[in-house]
Amino acid sequence: MHEPAKHQRTSELTQAHIGIIGAGQLGQMLALAGIAMGQRFTFLDPSSQAPAGKLGRHIQAEYDDELALKQLAVECDVITLEFENVPVSAVTSVGRHNQIHPGERALSIAQDRVHEKQYFESLGIPVATYQPVDSLAALEAAVLMIGYPAILKTRRLGYDGKGQALIRSAADLTDAWAQMHNHPAILEKMVPFIREVSLIAVRGLTGECAFYPVGENQHRSGILQRTEIHPADPAQAEAEVYARRVLSGLDYVGVLAIEFFEHKGQLIANEMAPRVHNSGHWTQNGAVTSQFENHLRAILGWPLGRTECIGHSMMLNLIGKMPSHRAILAIPGVHLHDYGKEPRAGRKLGHLNIVGNTQTECRVRAAQVEQLIRHGN
Repeated sequence: MHEPAKHQRTSELTQAHIGIIGAGQLGQMLALAGIAMGQRFTFLDPSSQAPAGKLGRHIQAEYDDELALKQLAVECDVITLEFENVPVSAVTSVGRHNQIHPGERALSIAQDRVHEKQYFESLGIPVATYQPVDSLAALEAAVLMIGYPAILKTRRLGYDGKGQALIRSAADLTDAWAQMHNHPAILEKMVPFIREVSLIAVRGLTGECAFYPVGENQHRSGILQRTEIHPADPAQAEAEVYARRVLSGLDYVGVLAIEFFEHKGQLIANEMAPRVHNSGHWTQNGAVTSQFENHLRAILGWPLGRTECIGHSMMLNLIGKMPSHRAILAIPGVHLHDYGKEPRAGRKLGHLNIVGNTQTECRVRAAQVEQLIRHGN
């Protein structure tokens, strides 16, 4: 088996073999974008039911399997990730044999909420007041400094509202700490934000950057419910300044998402995701170039695609149950993306991208969709 030279320029490749660690819906959507550009894919994922597995070769192995990681690295021209909870050791292992984007530094920072906050602060990016916590006694001391209300989160892992506990008074402390199962945590001051917004940013091998229009996010039970795009959003310029600092500081290559709280006219960084992101799914149908295509362009060293909106857009997640395809697609401007997963409470089964000529048109169509979902049609 031939092992590619690590210095091989992916920009010279017209038909690349791309390796992806993880084969969930994000890997699936990356592959769908890449296949259209003539690329082929190999995935490493432990699940036999991984959605992306049918779109390329599937190496079924654990993420820390050294032999499988080397096999992926040797077979492919460049490697990327579809989610940020891959062991950093896996990225280090792959990096010995081939290019991998994002790199281990971005991953290690994003995997630890304290390190993430510290990194934002080092770049002059505002964050909520916080304290590391590793015991109930430390939590009791931290809340005296931060005050109520506050939110306790595990330092590592946790998504879609998992691994979090709201603390409104001293009576909540013991139960909140019990929910952490003695894992290291972070206590954050609750920010009375007006809204949450996210920016999807992308940086190429040469340092070229591009930014999508800011999206406004709405959550339900800790899970992203919808993202609505506001062209010419007043938060755009500030978000781009902060994102450029993060991208440059990490020498980052690929798509990166940053979520912000807007408070008193200022953006406060909440967290970053070193990958394509749920709040950027609208770009598949509502932008000139999707986040998935641009991520692949970036890691291949190709020119980045344009990121502006096509009309007005909104993304709705389909959570727990899948509505009738026929009924949903009868609504004009609605685009269905089905991940092929078995229904389960709280599980993201797919999403809808709604595109219209006006914001009002998008919202009317979204209301029609939500009514269909409520009534089980």
